[in-house]
Amino acid sequence: MYLLRFVYIYTMSSSFPAQTLSEENYLKVIYHLGKEATVKISPTAIAEALSNNPASVVDMLKKLVDKKLIQYEKSKGARLTEKGRKIALLIIRRHRLWEVFLLEKLEYSWDEIHEIAEQLEHIQDPLLADRLDKFLGFPQYDPHGDPIPTASGEMADIYKTILSEVKEGNTCHVVGVKDTSSSFLQYLKKLDIGIGTKISLDEKIPFDGSVIISIKNGPKTTVSKIFADNLLVHE
Repeated sequence: MYLLRFVYIYTMSSSFPAQTLSEENYLKVIYHLGKEATVKISPTAIAEALSNNPASVVDMLKKLVDKKLIQYEKSKGARLTEKGRKIALLIIRRHRLWEVFLLEKLEYSWDEIHEIAEQLEHIQDPLLADRLDKFLGFPQYDPHGDPIPTASGEMADIYKTILSEVKEGNTCHVVGVKDTSSSFLQYLKKLDIGIGTKISLDEKIPFDGSVIISIKNGPKTTVSKIFADNLLVHE
Protein backbone atom coordinates (compact mmCIF):
# COMPACT_ATOMS: atom_id res chain seq x y z
CA MET A 1 0.00 0.00 0.00
CA TYR A 2 2.77 2.43 0.91
CA LEU A 3 4.66 1.52 -2.25
CA LEU A 4 1.57 2.13 -4.39
CA ARG A 5 1.04 5.49 -2.68
CA PHE A 6 4.67 6.41 -3.40
CA VAL A 7 4.26 5.49 -7.06
CA TYR A 8 1.10 7.59 -7.31
CA ILE A 9 2.64 10.64 -5.62
CA TYR A 10 5.82 10.36 -7.68
CA THR A 11 3.84 10.08 -10.91
CA MET A 12 1.52 12.95 -10.14
CA SER A 13 4.38 15.23 -9.07
CA SER A 14 6.50 14.52 -12.15
CA SER A 15 7.07 17.41 -14.52
CA PHE A 16 6.78 15.07 -17.50
CA PRO A 17 3.51 14.61 -19.40
CA ALA A 18 1.94 11.62 -17.71
CA GLN A 19 -0.94 9.22 -17.87
CA THR A 20 -2.76 8.17 -14.74
CA LEU A 21 -2.11 4.72 -13.30
CA SER A 22 -5.51 3.60 -14.58
CA GLU A 23 -4.85 4.92 -18.09
CA GLU A 24 -1.53 3.08 -18.22
CA ASN A 25 -3.23 -0.17 -17.21
CA TYR A 26 -5.75 0.26 -20.01
CA LEU A 27 -3.02 0.86 -22.59
CA LYS A 28 -1.13 -2.22 -21.44
CA VAL A 29 -4.24 -4.41 -21.57
CA ILE A 30 -5.19 -3.15 -25.05
CA TYR A 31 -1.65 -3.90 -26.23
CA HIS A 32 -1.78 -7.48 -24.90
CA LEU A 33 -5.26 -8.09 -26.32
CA GLY A 34 -4.14 -6.65 -29.65
CA LYS A 35 -1.48 -9.33 -30.08
CA GLU A 36 -4.28 -11.69 -31.08
CA ALA A 37 -5.02 -10.42 -34.58
CA THR A 38 -8.45 -12.09 -34.77
CA VAL A 39 -9.70 -10.63 -31.50
CA LYS A 40 -11.89 -7.54 -31.50
CA ILE A 41 -10.84 -5.43 -28.53
CA SER A 42 -14.28 -4.61 -27.19
CA PRO A 43 -15.15 -2.86 -23.92
CA THR A 44 -16.34 -6.26 -22.64
CA ALA A 45 -12.95 -7.87 -23.39
CA ILE A 46 -11.13 -5.02 -21.67
CA ALA A 47 -13.53 -5.17 -18.70
CA GLU A 48 -12.88 -8.90 -18.29
CA ALA A 49 -9.10 -8.38 -18.42
CA LEU A 50 -9.24 -5.63 -15.80
CA SER A 51 -12.08 -7.11 -13.70
CA ASN A 52 -14.01 -3.92 -14.33
CA ASN A 53 -17.50 -3.12 -15.61
CA PRO A 54 -18.06 -2.31 -19.32
CA ALA A 55 -19.75 1.05 -18.64
CA SER A 56 -16.69 2.50 -16.89
CA VAL A 57 -14.49 1.03 -19.62
CA VAL A 58 -16.37 3.00 -22.28
CA ASP A 59 -15.81 6.21 -20.32
CA MET A 60 -12.08 5.52 -20.11
CA LEU A 61 -11.87 4.71 -23.82
CA LYS A 62 -13.33 8.12 -24.59
CA LYS A 63 -10.62 9.76 -22.47
CA LEU A 64 -7.90 7.80 -24.24
CA VAL A 65 -9.34 8.78 -27.62
CA ASP A 66 -9.27 12.45 -26.55
CA LYS A 67 -5.60 12.04 -25.63
CA LYS A 68 -4.95 10.42 -29.03
CA LEU A 69 -3.67 7.26 -27.36
CA ILE A 70 -6.21 4.94 -28.96
CA GLN A 71 -8.69 4.79 -31.79
CA TYR A 72 -12.10 3.39 -30.96
CA GLU A 73 -15.17 2.52 -32.99
CA LYS A 74 -17.97 0.39 -31.61
CA SER A 75 -17.98 -1.85 -34.69
CA LYS A 76 -14.19 -2.29 -34.79
CA GLY A 77 -13.22 -2.06 -31.14
CA ALA A 78 -10.18 -0.29 -29.70
CA ARG A 79 -6.64 -0.16 -31.03
CA LEU A 80 -3.58 1.77 -29.98
CA THR A 81 -2.28 4.75 -31.89
CA GLU A 82 1.46 4.88 -32.48
CA LYS A 83 1.78 7.17 -29.45
CA GLY A 84 -0.30 4.80 -27.34
CA ARG A 85 1.73 1.79 -28.49
CA LYS A 86 5.01 3.46 -27.50
CA ILE A 87 3.67 4.20 -24.03
CA ALA A 88 2.34 0.65 -23.63
CA LEU A 89 5.72 -0.81 -24.61
CA LEU A 90 7.48 1.47 -22.14
CA ILE A 91 5.18 0.29 -19.33
CA ILE A 92 5.85 -3.34 -20.28
CA ARG A 93 9.58 -2.59 -20.47
CA ARG A 94 9.59 -1.13 -16.96
CA HIS A 95 7.51 -4.00 -15.59
CA ARG A 96 9.76 -6.73 -16.97
CA LEU A 97 12.96 -4.97 -15.93
CA TRP A 98 11.61 -4.60 -12.40
CA GLU A 99 10.82 -8.31 -12.35
CA VAL A 100 14.44 -9.10 -13.21
CA PHE A 101 15.66 -6.68 -10.53
CA LEU A 102 13.34 -8.07 -7.84
CA LEU A 103 14.31 -11.68 -8.54
CA GLU A 104 18.04 -11.30 -9.13
CA LYS A 105 18.98 -8.40 -6.85
CA LEU A 106 16.41 -8.43 -4.04
CA GLU A 107 15.93 -12.21 -4.01
CA TYR A 108 12.16 -12.18 -4.18
CA SER A 109 10.69 -15.52 -5.20
CA TRP A 110 9.43 -16.26 -8.71
CA ASP A 111 5.77 -16.10 -7.66
CA GLU A 112 6.09 -12.77 -5.78
CA ILE A 113 7.63 -10.48 -8.38
CA HIS A 114 4.69 -9.88 -10.74
CA GLU A 115 2.45 -8.15 -8.22
CA ILE A 116 5.24 -5.86 -6.99
CA ALA A 117 6.32 -5.02 -10.54
CA GLU A 118 2.69 -4.08 -11.28
CA GLN A 119 3.15 -1.21 -8.84
CA LEU A 120 6.69 -0.21 -9.81
CA GLU A 121 5.95 -0.10 -13.55
CA HIS A 122 4.08 3.18 -13.09
CA ILE A 123 7.11 5.22 -11.96
CA GLN A 124 7.56 7.54 -14.93
CA ASP A 125 11.06 8.96 -14.54
CA PRO A 126 12.31 9.06 -18.17
CA LEU A 127 15.81 7.79 -17.31
CA LEU A 128 14.89 5.07 -14.84
CA ALA A 129 14.20 2.23 -17.31
CA ASP A 130 17.43 2.85 -19.23
CA ARG A 131 19.53 3.01 -16.08
CA LEU A 132 17.86 -0.10 -14.67
CA ASP A 133 18.44 -1.89 -17.98
CA LYS A 134 22.15 -1.00 -17.90
CA PHE A 135 22.49 -1.95 -14.22
CA LEU A 136 21.01 -5.39 -14.93
CA GLY A 137 23.31 -6.01 -17.90
CA PHE A 138 20.69 -5.44 -20.63
CA PRO A 139 18.61 -8.61 -20.09
CA GLN A 140 16.56 -9.76 -23.07
CA TYR A 141 13.98 -11.75 -21.10
CA ASP A 142 12.16 -11.36 -17.81
CA PRO A 143 12.02 -14.19 -15.21
CA HIS A 144 8.91 -15.62 -16.87
CA GLY A 145 10.58 -15.85 -20.27
CA ASP A 146 8.82 -12.85 -21.82
CA PRO A 147 11.00 -10.60 -24.01
CA ILE A 148 11.89 -7.17 -22.61
CA PRO A 149 11.30 -4.30 -25.08
CA THR A 150 14.37 -2.21 -25.80
CA ALA A 151 14.28 1.58 -25.51
CA SER A 152 13.33 1.68 -29.20
CA GLY A 153 10.52 -0.85 -28.74
CA GLU A 154 12.24 -3.88 -30.28
CA MET A 155 11.95 -7.32 -28.71
CA ALA A 156 13.90 -10.57 -28.84
CA ASP A 157 12.26 -13.68 -30.26
CA ILE A 158 9.68 -15.34 -28.05
CA TYR A 159 10.50 -18.84 -26.86
CA LYS A 160 7.84 -21.23 -28.17
CA THR A 161 9.21 -24.69 -27.36
CA ILE A 162 7.39 -26.36 -24.47
CA LEU A 163 8.63 -29.29 -22.41
CA SER A 164 6.01 -31.64 -23.88
CA GLU A 165 7.52 -31.10 -27.36
CA VAL A 166 11.02 -32.21 -26.33
CA LYS A 167 11.97 -35.66 -27.61
CA GLU A 168 12.61 -38.52 -25.23
CA GLY A 169 16.23 -38.66 -24.13
CA ASN A 170 16.91 -35.00 -24.85
CA THR A 171 18.07 -32.37 -22.37
CA CYS A 172 16.84 -28.78 -22.17
CA HIS A 173 17.04 -25.68 -20.00
CA VAL A 174 14.09 -23.75 -18.58
CA VAL A 175 13.67 -20.30 -20.16
CA GLY A 176 10.18 -19.30 -19.03
CA VAL A 177 6.58 -20.25 -18.35
CA LYS A 178 3.28 -19.89 -20.17
CA ASP A 179 1.29 -20.10 -16.94
CA THR A 180 2.32 -17.28 -14.59
CA SER A 181 -0.16 -18.13 -11.82
CA SER A 182 1.15 -18.24 -8.28
CA SER A 183 0.09 -21.86 -7.89
CA PHE A 184 2.17 -22.99 -10.88
CA LEU A 185 5.19 -20.90 -9.91
CA GLN A 186 5.02 -22.20 -6.35
CA TYR A 187 4.90 -25.76 -7.67
CA LEU A 188 8.01 -25.07 -9.76
CA LYS A 189 9.70 -23.69 -6.67
CA LYS A 190 8.79 -26.86 -4.76
CA LEU A 191 10.45 -28.92 -7.51
CA ASP A 192 13.49 -26.59 -7.41
CA ILE A 193 12.90 -25.48 -11.00
CA GLY A 194 13.75 -21.94 -12.10
CA ILE A 195 15.14 -20.06 -15.09
CA GLY A 196 18.16 -21.99 -16.40
CA THR A 197 17.36 -25.26 -14.63
CA LYS A 198 18.57 -28.29 -16.58
CA ILE A 199 15.89 -30.90 -17.28
CA SER A 200 16.21 -34.27 -19.02
CA LEU A 201 13.06 -35.73 -20.55
CA ASP A 202 13.39 -39.42 -19.84
CA GLU A 203 10.06 -40.80 -20.96
CA LYS A 204 6.66 -39.78 -22.33
CA ILE A 205 3.56 -41.66 -21.14
CA PRO A 206 1.17 -42.08 -24.12
CA PHE A 207 -1.84 -42.87 -21.90
CA ASP A 208 -2.26 -39.38 -20.40
CA GLY A 209 0.55 -37.30 -21.89
CA SER A 210 2.46 -37.06 -18.63
CA VAL A 211 6.26 -37.11 -18.77
CA ILE A 212 9.04 -38.48 -16.60
CA ILE A 213 11.87 -35.99 -16.12
CA SER A 214 15.17 -35.67 -14.28
CA ILE A 215 15.81 -32.25 -12.73
CA LYS A 216 19.46 -31.20 -12.48
CA ASN A 217 20.49 -34.84 -13.07
CA GLY A 218 18.62 -35.79 -9.91
CA PRO A 219 16.05 -38.55 -9.33
CA LYS A 220 13.24 -39.06 -11.82
CA THR A 221 9.98 -37.19 -11.32
CA THR A 222 6.65 -37.59 -13.11
CA VAL A 223 4.80 -34.39 -14.11
CA SER A 224 1.45 -33.91 -15.82
CA LYS A 225 0.79 -32.93 -19.42
CA ILE A 226 -0.55 -29.58 -18.20
CA PHE A 227 2.77 -29.00 -16.44
CA ALA A 228 4.78 -29.95 -19.54
CA ASP A 229 2.60 -27.76 -21.77
CA ASN A 230 3.29 -24.68 -19.63
CA LEU A 231 7.07 -24.89 -19.18
CA LEU A 232 9.06 -23.07 -21.89
CA VAL A 233 12.44 -24.60 -22.63
CA HIS A 234 15.46 -24.29 -24.91
CA GLU A 235 17.15 -27.45 -26.17
